This record gives sequence, C-alpha cells and structure tokens, in this order.
Amino acid sequence: MYTSYIGEHFVELYNKKLNQEHTPESFFEEVMFPLFFNDEKHLMEVHNSSFAKQMKVSKTLKEEHPSKNNNEIRLIRLQKAINTEKPYGGTFVGYGAKEITRETSGQMTDLLDYQASKNEMYASWVGQALAIGISGGYVFLLNDDDILWKLFYGWKHYRKFLRQTPNLKDRQIETWNGNWLEHAVSEKFDLANPFIGFSIYPESVLGKLAIPTVSWSEMFFKLSKFMNQKEIIINAYSLSKKNKTLGFIKVLLHEVQKPIEYKHILFDFKDFKNEITEEDIVKFETFYNFSSACQMGTIGLKGLEPRGLRSFMPKGSMPFAQGNELNFEKEKSYFLYEIYQIWIMATLNKTQLLELASKTASLLHNLEGLDERGKKQLSTLSTETRESKNIKQFIENLAKILDVVKVEDKVIIREVVQETLAMPSDNYPLFITLIRFEYNYLKTKSF
Repeated sequence: MYTSYIGEHFVELYNKKLNQEHTPESFFEEVMFPLFFNDEKHLMEVHNSSFAKQMKVSKTLKEEHPSKNNNEIRLIRLQKAINTEKPYGGTFVGYGAKEITRETSGQMTDLLDYQASKNEMYASWVGQALAIGISGGYVFLLNDDDILWKLFYGWKHYRKFLRQTPNLKDRQIETWNGNWLEHAVSEKFDLANPFIGFSIYPESVLGKLAIPTVSWSEMFFKLSKFMNQKEIIINAYSLSKKNKTLGFIKVLLHEVQKPIEYKHILFDFKDFKNEITEEDIVKFETFYNFSSACQMGTIGLKGLEPRGLRSFMPKGSMPFAQGNELNFEKEKSYFLYEIYQIWIMATLNKTQLLELASKTASLLHNLEGLDERGKKQLSTLSTETRESKNIKQFIENLAKILDVVKVEDKVIIREVVQETLAMPSDNYPLFITLIRFEYNYLKTKSF
C-alpha cells in the first residue's frame, strides 16, 4: 500500500534529519501516539481501528490494564491486532475490510496469501497522517521530502489549534494538512512565527465547528509556484465507508502556472474597470471537480477550466455550451472577462490570437453597419459567424463575408481562416469565444 511506502520513507527522513534510529513501529508508539491519540481529542480517524470513534474501551480491558488510561489501552489493543490478525483496514491503513463481502474489501484477494510486516502496518498510519485533504472528499499523497517535512512540522500546530479552538471537531488531520501546506509553501510563511498570516475559519457542521477543505485547484496553483519541478506524481484516493482509488496522477505544474504567467506578461487592463490579482486566478472555481480532473489522466490547464466559461461558448461547440452573451454593462462581466481571457490565452498559447480575435470582432461589428435600411442580412451573418459551432461552419460564414468587405478586411479573414485551420479542433471553441467576448466589449463601448 502506498500509505505504507510513504510512511517508511518519512521515518527514514525523520531519522536522517534528527539523527534517530526509529522503526515505523517505534515512531508510531513514541512520536505519533502521544501527539495524535493520547488525548481526549484525536488528530486522526482510521475506520474500524482500535482508535476509531465508535470503538469503545470495554470494562474487561480496563480491568486487565488498571494502570492505563483509555487511549493507552487502545494502543495495546491495536498492537495485539497487528501482531495476531491478518491485515485489514483497521490495522493496515488503506487496505480492505476483514470480510471479503464488505464494501471496502476491494483490495482483498484470495489468490495470494499476502503477509504484511508489522512495520508496514505501522508505516501505513504514518503515511496516512501525511495525506493532504482537498475539496471533494479526497486526499492525496506526494512523495517529496520538503513537502513531507512541512506536513510533519504542522502536526504539533494542529494539536495546538485543536486545544485553543472551543467546540472544534477533531480527527481532521488530512484536512488540516491541506490548509497547513497551502500556508507553509506561501511566500509569507515564517518558520520562527508559523501562525503569522495563517487563517482558518471553521465552519459549523452538525452543531460543531469543522476545518474546511481547501480547493484542489488552489492547492496545485500554490504547489506549482513553490516547487521547482515541471511535474509531480500524486496518489489520490478516499478512505471512508467506501474506499475509492483515483490512482497515480501526473500533475503538470508548468501548465498550472501558465495562467499566472500570462496574467503578468500578456495583458494591458487599462480599459477595464477591474484589474484582477494573482489571488483571483488562484481562487476562481473550476468547471471540473477533482475526480473529473483526475479522469483526464493528467492534471493541467484543461482541468483548470474556469467555471461558467462554457455558458458563453456557442451552442453545440462543447458539452454544456449555452451561447450566452457577456453583458459588459454589469460590473462583474469585466472581472469574468479577464479571468476567462487569461485561461483561454494560456491554453491557446499564442499571443497573436488575442489581437486576431479583436480584429475579427471589430470586422463583425462593422459589418452590421453595412446593412441597407430596413434589412438585417449582414447583421444576421455576423450573428451566425459568432455562433458557429465548429470550424467548418465558421469558415463557411467567413467566406460569405468576403464579397462585402474591404480589401484590408479580406486580409484579416484570410489570416483567421489560416489560424483556425492550423489549431487543434479542441481549441476552436476557445478562439470563437474569445471573438465573442471582444465583440460584446466593442458593442458595449459603441453605445
């Protein structure tokens, strides 16, 4: 199990950094248990384990260990289960259920008599304690020494935060890890004053306060800026009443960083009412949730598509496209335009297309003024061009315009056709939407 691999690796890292000689078993018992479990509130929940919330300490066990508190008895019970029972999710974190018919038994097998060592099982607890919780109910593991050490450093601060926050729900280590890591990789993080600039606003859930999960896209934006790597591999999954595994996913950090780079180098917002910040880009909601983004096989620019963009794409050009017009009379439209424009240009990856889209929009806008009184033939052609759902339809509509425009406009049309034919078909809906935005902007300015 990957939880075990990460746990074993981290114990080696811990020993190296602090000149220790821990095994995963001794690390769990001497370092992790006192911090995580030997308290009224636990930092971590492992379903069906000795420390699970529903697993009470029996009167018999209390009588057998009169000098031990309840949590110490739970530790003894876990140790016994690891020493005497076959591995299951309550002893080996991430493994299947005891019974092969149970819903979380997907990783069980009767083909091999798999025997996990004690250290593997203890290491799985360490690995899960380093899992990073994100929106959608999922967590992921990232095998990077710097990241793992930052997560470990945050454990003691979670305990402190839990003690200082009345009515705060416990057993949220993965969710804490997500919040802590975003803070720990930020430029404002100060090791000497780790809580400066760190703010968590617990949410009310069933009468208790709970730490909110961080956005999955925001997490990768932050990692892309912090890590000096083009890509990373994560292991994504969910452990609950039903275990779900998304697998090993490649995250293209260089692609994730592109919208921020384009924000800084591409655009002049002097005509806009709002200039967006880097934080606006990072925090904007995505069209895809984390599970859907993982299903693409890799997470990059495509997975970071801004939520709401498709409502402005021509109907039929993409699933869920609605053909709406961006109304620049509304203040929010300028903000959305900047967000959408940055992502589109980062995806198209060709700065000339922005200028070409602007010229095409101007051509279509001017075309409408050529209509004879009482007729709307050219206005209709302008609309049909902007509503073209595919490249073929778009070029056919542009061809109809050639007969009625000036020579300089014909040059623009020729360039548009050449660029459109050269781009991947998946990019066409983005380019035509860019033209539609430029047209809406010009239309508003003309009134």
